[in-house]
Amino acid sequence: MPPRARIFILLLCFLCTSNFTFAQSTGNINGNILDDTGEAALYANVILKSAQDSSMVKGAIATETGEFSMVSIPYGNYFLAVSYIGFDTYTSEVFELNAPELNIPTVKLQAMSNELEEVTITAQRPLLEMKPDKMVFNVEGTINNSGNNALELLRKSPGVIVDNNESLSLLGKSGVRVYINDKESPLSGDDLAAFLKTLQADQIDAIEIITNPSARYDAEGNAGIINIKLKKDSRLGSNVNLNLGYSIGYEPRYNGSVGANYRNQKMNVFGSYGHNNGENINYIRFHREQYGIAYDNTNDRNNLWQSHDFKFGTDYYINDKNTVGFMVNGYTSDSEGGSLSRTEMSTMGKVGIDSVLVSETRDTSSRQNINFNINYQFNGEKDVKWNIDADYGLFRNDYEEYQPNFYKDPNEAFTLTERIYSSIAPTDIDIWTFKVDHERPAFKGKLETGVKFAYVQTDNNFSFFNHINNVPVLNIDQSNDFVYTENVNAAYVNYSTQIKKWGIQAGLRGEQTNSKGELIAMKETENDTVTRHYFDLFPSVGVSYQLNQKHNFNLSYSRRINRPSYQDLNPFVSRLDEQTFEQGNPFLNPEYTNSFQLRHSFNYMLNTTVSFSHTNNVISRLLGAAADSIGTYITWANLTDQYNYSINVAAPVPIAKWWNSYNSITAYHLSNQADLGNGNVVDISTNSFHLYSQHTFTLPWQLSLEVSGWYSAPAIWEGNFKTNHIGGLDFGVQKKLFNDRGKLRLAVSDILKTNDWGGTTELGPLYMSMNGGWDSRRFSINFSYLFGNEKIKGSNRKSGLEDENKRIKSDG
Repeated sequence: MPPRARIFILLLCFLCTSNFTFAQSTGNINGNILDDTGEAALYANVILKSAQDSSMVKGAIATETGEFSMVSIPYGNYFLAVSYIGFDTYTSEVFELNAPELNIPTVKLQAMSNELEEVTITAQRPLLEMKPDKMVFNVEGTINNSGNNALELLRKSPGVIVDNNESLSLLGKSGVRVYINDKESPLSGDDLAAFLKTLQADQIDAIEIITNPSARYDAEGNAGIINIKLKKDSRLGSNVNLNLGYSIGYEPRYNGSVGANYRNQKMNVFGSYGHNNGENINYIRFHREQYGIAYDNTNDRNNLWQSHDFKFGTDYYINDKNTVGFMVNGYTSDSEGGSLSRTEMSTMGKVGIDSVLVSETRDTSSRQNINFNINYQFNGEKDVKWNIDADYGLFRNDYEEYQPNFYKDPNEAFTLTERIYSSIAPTDIDIWTFKVDHERPAFKGKLETGVKFAYVQTDNNFSFFNHINNVPVLNIDQSNDFVYTENVNAAYVNYSTQIKKWGIQAGLRGEQTNSKGELIAMKETENDTVTRHYFDLFPSVGVSYQLNQKHNFNLSYSRRINRPSYQDLNPFVSRLDEQTFEQGNPFLNPEYTNSFQLRHSFNYMLNTTVSFSHTNNVISRLLGAAADSIGTYITWANLTDQYNYSINVAAPVPIAKWWNSYNSITAYHLSNQADLGNGNVVDISTNSFHLYSQHTFTLPWQLSLEVSGWYSAPAIWEGNFKTNHIGGLDFGVQKKLFNDRGKLRLAVSDILKTNDWGGTTELGPLYMSMNGGWDSRRFSINFSYLFGNEKIKGSNRKSGLEDENKRIKSDG
């Protein structure tokens, strides 16, 4: 293990073990909150404050029985502030905590006798919240997130892994669906990564991790859902929020955004604009052996990019029950880059190299995504609700590449052979959706029903050119147009209720899918049209039990589907470089997953989750040796089975009044099995874990400091790639300015430069080892300021389109 990796692991272990080394002289505070009739004040907010300076120490929410508990509180003098809608705020007398357990006398709230001025209690949310159906990672305000984008934040989220191709997995499973404000993104692959990079940390409120979604959610995504919640205003009036950021590693990056809100009694208008630009640098090194030849490659890439994202919408309140709204949002992203690749080729068992392949590739890409939404909401009496969404989204990607390849002698003195290629690959995707959701009380619980219609049309054109005497000539053998259409019709019913200490949720979703993939090639090929029709049922069940004030259990089950991305069905061969080919598979089947999960919460603090899932027909990317050439192919195939066992333990631990921490560890066992024929067998398994720890220190002069780190042990990526360990250590400091309207944050990411990836793969005659990295060690500075009225209430309204967005994928 490299010395810096040892240092990183030792520091991370110190951060975690420091919780137990210094967490001494602490106790628990328990109590009960009742309203003026003696009933439990369900979900009342309880804030523990220091008697010395009235600063917040801990927050809690009353349970259904009115009970609350705060654990591991340092000994000292405190008082409580309790708030509950419709009741006067209660403030207790100062008390002393000097024993392991302190029971506070029952608090009885008094109803408001007349209209009072608004009272605001500002409390800091815990970094991690465990809710019955999801885990919430509250990233707003964390210092080390300044200057980060959404993709970088996901690297730090519990149980989430971002691999070297910027693909996502959750608890060791691929097939994750990314939602934005409860609606699925239409993007996947490179396009999803490009979009997530346009979302800056200052725009993000929280990241929700939903491993077993209910029937209300689309069944797509066998690993679950990552829901990115963007910030919304809870203020009344009008305001403008400005954010500016700069970061520097090997190359600089800049970002800025502005958001505005205005609301009166009849209308709410909201909008935002963001701009980002910079340069990415990354490298790849690989050693490959096949058919008696060894290949040693170095590839260095740089990429200049800029992006613009925007949102504008309005809600009109017809009356207190009916609201109509319109929203348009999207982004544009342009990039220009290239790579310098050098490959030494030699005969295995002999000394010296035979020849060298040198390639200097240039490429340009332009992406646009615009979504339109019309929404109607009805909020009637007795919690009867209707929600109707009609959406249209378009995605355009124009990609061009120029790729010269020169085979040279071992000394690179002269050129043996040259092959020069170029390609033009535009992608057009159009998505139409319409959905209706309904809620109403029923049978002492809540009944949810809904229907959805979705229609997607994609057009992927690929034109490949051979350059002969500097003149591009279309190669009809490697050019094609692939048109794919898909219609999904869905309906669901979901019921939930609370019976004393038991909570029950059960749902069923049905989805009917009709799809057609048509290859229009200049040269006739087989399998030019693939048509499918299938119907599936997706049940989900959840049961929770509140044993007592300290112990809560939740057991859930769901069945889910993961359909192939649109471009991965394209059967034509495309050339990534002179020796690497990629081919889609029109016969890819959907993969199906059955997931079981048991979660236990102790004292609303220590949360343990045990999961098991079985996936058949796993869609996986495979690397193998081309049978009739010296090249390597990348393709997609259905593996037979994948088994995943995992356990996650997470807990916030207050160490001292000025020192808070949060720690999470996820361990899992993953097994992939398949027989692909021709001696290509996949039978691989691993035991792995992911560790995250964050420590926040409150300092004088409105300063705060944060140290965080994460580590992923060796694991499996896709079907047959064994990865090495990877991690990162970050540091940041924050200063509040201008009467708390402004914030200045300074941060350094990947201090020890351990965020580099690597691994090996074997399939048939191919053996390959790879490693790579990017410009991950960066210094960033971020400033934010709020103009205008601090009491405005903005909008976080969602559309109905995002459920289809995740499956858009691009070669760019």
